[in-house]
Amino acid sequence: MWLLVCLYFLGFLFNFSITDATEIHYLNHSCSSNKTFAPNSAYESNLRTLLPSLSSHATTAQFFNTTSGGGDGKETIYASFMCRGDVTNHTCQECIRTAAQKISQVCPNSKEALIWYHECLVRYSNRCFFSSLEEWPRFNFIDYNVTNSTNEKGSYGFWLLSKTLSDAVGEAANAGPAGTMKFATKNATVFGSQEIHTLVQCTPDLSSEDCSECLGDIMKDISLCCLGRIGGMVLYPSCTLMFGSRHFYRDVIVASNATQESLTSGNKMISAGGIVTVVIFLGFTMLISFHCYFLWRRARKRKYKVLLKENFGQESVTIEGLQFDLVTIQAATNNFSNENKIGKGGFGEVYKGILSCGLHIAVKRLSQSSTQGSIEFKNEVLLIAKLQHRNLVELIGFCLEAQEKILVYKFMHNGSLDKFLFGHQQKMLSWSQRFKIIEGIARGILYLHEHSRLKVIHRDIKPSNILLDENMNPKISDFGMARIMEIDQDRAKTRRIVGTYGYMSPEYAMFGQFSEKSDVFSFGVMILEIITGKKNTSSRESRYMPNGLMSYVWRKWMDKTPLSILDPLLEENYSRVEVIRCIHISLLCVQENKNIRPTIADIVSYLDGRHTIEFPFPQEPAYLLLDKMDTKIVSKHYSINEMSVSTFYAR
Repeated sequence: MWLLVCLYFLGFLFNFSITDATEIHYLNHSCSSNKTFAPNSAYESNLRTLLPSLSSHATTAQFFNTTSGGGDGKETIYASFMCRGDVTNHTCQECIRTAAQKISQVCPNSKEALIWYHECLVRYSNRCFFSSLEEWPRFNFIDYNVTNSTNEKGSYGFWLLSKTLSDAVGEAANAGPAGTMKFATKNATVFGSQEIHTLVQCTPDLSSEDCSECLGDIMKDISLCCLGRIGGMVLYPSCTLMFGSRHFYRDVIVASNATQESLTSGNKMISAGGIVTVVIFLGFTMLISFHCYFLWRRARKRKYKVLLKENFGQESVTIEGLQFDLVTIQAATNNFSNENKIGKGGFGEVYKGILSCGLHIAVKRLSQSSTQGSIEFKNEVLLIAKLQHRNLVELIGFCLEAQEKILVYKFMHNGSLDKFLFGHQQKMLSWSQRFKIIEGIARGILYLHEHSRLKVIHRDIKPSNILLDENMNPKISDFGMARIMEIDQDRAKTRRIVGTYGYMSPEYAMFGQFSEKSDVFSFGVMILEIITGKKNTSSRESRYMPNGLMSYVWRKWMDKTPLSILDPLLEENYSRVEVIRCIHISLLCVQENKNIRPTIADIVSYLDGRHTIEFPFPQEPAYLLLDKMDTKIVSKHYSINEMSVSTFYAR
């Protein structure tokens, strides 16, 4: 495959001079085609501010990581630049400025882009790539001109080039821990005339082990495409390697890092026979070492791919890039320490963690002793990886290794909504925040039902599955129970009733029938809980629930005193119109007949206040009963959801 990548770039000549520090040479770029931002979006605004600012940091640094956005609830941009280790600060700054301008032109709407110049690299993404070993996209160039002569012919011996490159790789990788400049040059002279000059570099935020692995993989590409050529270059996002027949780098910086390696002794040339013997011995040893290493790496990757395919089938190809190593998760969570534990459920435990790039994450670890969760784990990975919306929780990745099943999310600093409604933080929620949360959840559900490329029924909408970011923006989470339906399909049926009693629609709880209207019912119950601060599932002490939350709200509605249901901790500063509108919408959502419940699109329109048609009058909500012994209907008057079923009355 790499032989196809390593095409001859006829006419591709650099013709650069190492004495001209301001001449910048473009190489290639890569843009994400499947991850784009909309014109005039917050992402575009942040990017326009971020890119021009990068060059200002190049006056004092040859490598720089930064982020933009995220603090105000907008999408975070991760950006980085790296200049070649031998260029001057002036050249570095000019290269970064040029690259930042060009990348915005060649990748105008991409959320992820990377551009290479001979002197520098600039990249940005909406995902955290700091301190990560990344080898894609990659580009190879061969026979580029580093000799000032376009007619020079010739090639290097395999063993000599391998030895010189290997020495440079070892020096760069062993330069020091993460944060140390990982850059090295090496050269060699054979027969007193033919020269080999090599340059290797890793991003300084890589560990020594990752740098060695990255450059080792480049050596594999070099052996496939570029050995035996007069010049070659392989570019990865995390590391680069160059070699040529001319001294193409500056000695000012590299002199302390790389020593001239000449196969001569004083003015007396070593015999050709001695050179051949030494080079063959060293080259053979290196070849065996590299071969063993590549076999190990290939076996390791194959093992991961097989494991993914066993669990996710053909979909494994689309989610392979989201996989985390277990070591990375353990480091982020301090090996799943109790101090990092922030929650626990039937599936297992949740931990707070920090990745090496500084990104805060929430780690959901499926318990190995749990009898539930494996199906939900696979479902959530496959589903939420395909969904992106500001009101859906962001799945960063997952781990499937050593019997572990782990989901990694972006950490939500304010936790789940139920802690605010029913916990000690309840007093912190103003009405404006509650209304904002209701609107955000509605827009998230609208995306799932109508605006995403899939039609998704969540089936477990409830406050504990609504997470709040630092600006109290709601994020729908926990897609383990979600089901995908055909676009034109209006309902489906299952024998496996999952979800939470008290939020289930009657047709789902009793007959296993679910549709968009099932989520609408759950959303209506949650609106009532947000308004009142009372739980709808607090009736287990009483077998029958004639005085449950929906019954309570309905009576106040019929008595024309709807404002009396407001949470007593809610301050007086609220919109009477908004409160009554939300109560009205919630009662429309919890009607027993699913056919007369509004769609989520109608609800969003109602909440916006742009609906000119008078709201329909709600029918009396369904009161269901949960039989703790089994899931059958106890009598014709009761169901399995702890609420009685009543006859509808007109107002």
